[in-house]
Amino acid sequence: MPDTDSGTRTWVGPTAAQRRAILTGTRTIAIVGASKNPARASYFVNKYLSSTSDYTVWLVNPTIDDIEGTTVYPTLADLPGTPDLVDVFRRHDDLPQVADEAIAVGAKTLWLQLGLWHEDVAHRAEEAGLQVVMDRCIKIEHARFHGGLHLAGFDTGVIDSRRRSGL
Repeated sequence: MPDTDSGTRTWVGPTAAQRRAILTGTRTIAIVGASKNPARASYFVNKYLSSTSDYTVWLVNPTIDDIEGTTVYPTLADLPGTPDLVDVFRRHDDLPQVADEAIAVGAKTLWLQLGLWHEDVAHRAEEAGLQVVMDRCIKIEHARFHGGLHLAGFDTGVIDSRRRSGL
């Protein structure tokens, strides 16, 4: 959702090569807005990153204590370490506060998930030295750069010689 009066987007995010470098240089990810609801994107992203990557994933949500046995922290300041990347699943109006928290804890990257766009937040985070990615899914980008996303879709890892109807 554009947040400028004219409705146009002027901020330009990192290129594909730069996003790949961000993901390659990342070791710890904090998912802000983590959910225990399997229908929520943050739940799916957490499961994907926790099971298919070497990232240390920390979950942040002040209303939840744990998700399937994994501790959920109330704020970024409560994490056991500094996250390299803060992946945000929050409402547009909450983004300035999350950016301020990411800056305060010393994160390197602020990543706003699909559908999230806030140019003021992007500029403020960049001025504080953070890299910013907006309106992109970290799961899709990770899969894209690590061989799990192909022109035909996600790689299921299943090799099958049976013919499928409609293909």
